[in-house]
Amino acid sequence: MDNINYHEKKKIDNTLKLREIMKDFPSFAKDYFRSIESTGSSNTRVSYAYDIRTFFNYLLTNNPYFKNKEMHEITLDDLDRLESVDIEEYQDYLRVYKDENDNYLTNGEKGLSRKMSALRSFYKYYYKRQVIKNNPSALITMPKIHEKAIIRLEPEEVSSLLDYVESCENDLSPQQKRFYQKNKFRDIAILTLLLGTGIRVSECVGLDINDVDFKNNSIKVTRKGGNQMYVYFGEEVENAIKNYISESRDLVTPVSGHENALFLSSQKKRISVRTVEEMVKKYTETVTPNKHITPHKLRSTYGTTLYRETGDIYLVAEVLGHKDVNTTRKHYAALGDERRKMAAQAVTLRKENKDEK
Repeated sequence: MDNINYHEKKKIDNTLKLREIMKDFPSFAKDYFRSIESTGSSNTRVSYAYDIRTFFNYLLTNNPYFKNKEMHEITLDDLDRLESVDIEEYQDYLRVYKDENDNYLTNGEKGLSRKMSALRSFYKYYYKRQVIKNNPSALITMPKIHEKAIIRLEPEEVSSLLDYVESCENDLSPQQKRFYQKNKFRDIAILTLLLGTGIRVSECVGLDINDVDFKNNSIKVTRKGGNQMYVYFGEEVENAIKNYISESRDLVTPVSGHENALFLSSQKKRISVRTVEEMVKKYTETVTPNKHITPHKLRSTYGTTLYRETGDIYLVAEVLGHKDVNTTRKHYAALGDERRKMAAQAVTLRKENKDEK
């Protein structure tokens, strides 16, 4: 698999992971996962498989009817006999439960909603094909998702963050300083790229060297669902990436299979999402200790800045790769309020009133 790119390898890894998760599933379940292969990403299929396995485990351990069954022995008739109250009890169970290793797990609004969506999709597939007569999951009220305030960096915080990453050497211990010097140009390039383009962290780590086009100042990213798109960047991003390549990337011989990766870890392999998340946390905890900043928050920061500068919600949606502009509008509605407030002060009906001020 040395010659395949990050996204192709991710699909292969997820396919193998899906097979491992499903090895104890009843045979009929495999029909459902084949059916969503063309409509969902490999990440989504793996997430749904984990969620359906959680449902099966719940039935085996909490529903008396299933107490003498193994997972692979569950049948479509078993699903058909469940009632809405059984699904409600499962939904309540999901709030706090133990996993297979006896560790407590919890689900907030989003986790609960995703797991119930997976179950609904699962039931809907068999109900539409008329192999079960009942769909109790359709009768359940889905958890309400309360919108949270978007956490983002203000312009002065963005400037402080980049300044700190460029010059924090004197604040570090000797061991920290060695690690910092080794990854300084890489870290600056990644932070500048995320803040200057709004790409997702998964899109960032998936970049290959040949995805960067300095002639047109663009990068080729693979969006959710596998669609490819060119994202353009400005001079600051250009300089940061060029500095990283000349001062760091070109001086490293990557591990076999990672030769094409743009951003490398200390192990000379393609950098991981987790490593980028930890790097962002490390720097932002010092600069903005009262804000929990993740790579996704840097994406929100870019979207906010772009909308404030242009006022064009459709442009923001297009650049961020949102399929539905309503998703973008929902996230940046408050900024629309700011612009409307500015509009109220921009129009003067009696010029003399303005002059008096």
